[in-house]
Amino acid sequence: MEIFKYMEKYDYEQLVFCQDKESGLKAIIAIHDTTLGPALGGSRMWTYASEGDAIEDALRLARGMTYKNAAAGLNLGGGKTVIIGDPFKDKNEEMFRALGRFIQGLNGRYITAEDVGTTVTDMDLIHEETNYVTGISPAFGSSGNPSPVTAYGVYLGIRAAAKEAFGTDVLEGRTIAVQGLGNVAYTLCEYLHKDGVKLVVTDINKAAVERVVEAFGATAVDPADIYKQDVDIFAPCALGAIINDETIPQLKAKVIAGSANNQLQESRHGQILHEKGIVYAPDYVINAGGVINVADELYGYNRDRAMKRVETIYDSIAKILTISKEQDVPTYLAANKLAEDRIARVAKSRSQFLRNEKNILNGR
Repeated sequence: MEIFKYMEKYDYEQLVFCQDKESGLKAIIAIHDTTLGPALGGSRMWTYASEGDAIEDALRLARGMTYKNAAAGLNLGGGKTVIIGDPFKDKNEEMFRALGRFIQGLNGRYITAEDVGTTVTDMDLIHEETNYVTGISPAFGSSGNPSPVTAYGVYLGIRAAAKEAFGTDVLEGRTIAVQGLGNVAYTLCEYLHKDGVKLVVTDINKAAVERVVEAFGATAVDPADIYKQDVDIFAPCALGAIINDETIPQLKAKVIAGSANNQLQESRHGQILHEKGIVYAPDYVINAGGVINVADELYGYNRDRAMKRVETIYDSIAKILTISKEQDVPTYLAANKLAEDRIARVAKSRSQFLRNEKNILNGR
């Protein structure tokens, strides 16, 4: 990878390499864009095959956070940390405290949070060295586990997408297939069950499937069969890249709306969904409830305020669907436009402010 060419192509601001020999820390902090405010994005720990893979992942995820935060209406930019290592074997207190010092050295340009391979306990260790971290223990004034809030946002997004597809956001009597039954999906199933939805579910974890079947009377199917179910809505809540050349021909659902990240294997698959008339709720918009929730900690956490902002996910999905219809573009492009337009408006405003400040400093 030619790093500067890649950064220039997607207009990244900064890439920081963090190394601490004593603790074994090898981390990369990518800051994509701070037009709207400091970059917010989690710290991910993963056993990357190479340093190049880790760098690329950090850059890709940071850019994704820029779009997610912008579309969610947050005054935050996008960033991400990746830590090279096995989250089950290589963690130690010194590692996360060292990372906290590196984050502190950025002086507020970047704020971290929990992500794949890291925990609230890890965030607490980072918090020993810096205040630029969210998702810490409730004892420190945190919002706690973000999964239920993410699920609530996805539920609202499903209703908004259903209204576009079926003319009403009432879900009673609908059949919804849920792929993946982790913490977010379980709470989502709870919301859907209360609305009178018939659930068809799958997961590679048999215990997770049995739990949902017992609690909500769901019908369980084999993971390979979830795409071809005769359902109204398909909710991907597991892995990414599951909307692809192999799965699209199997789909019978009129709506795709779920919590999984990076659902489209390639951008062209979003175009295919658009041409087929399948309503797709862009993943980084519908699953933004968690980041909205932890972002509220930056103002002194207030659950009522956070939940009111999460409720705007319904309006965001509705607006994206309107743009898609009016401009005849796939919803993923409409979502990107929503985020990019907001960043451009703020950039223009701030550049004007900076020009005025420069003129004052020059005595003009």
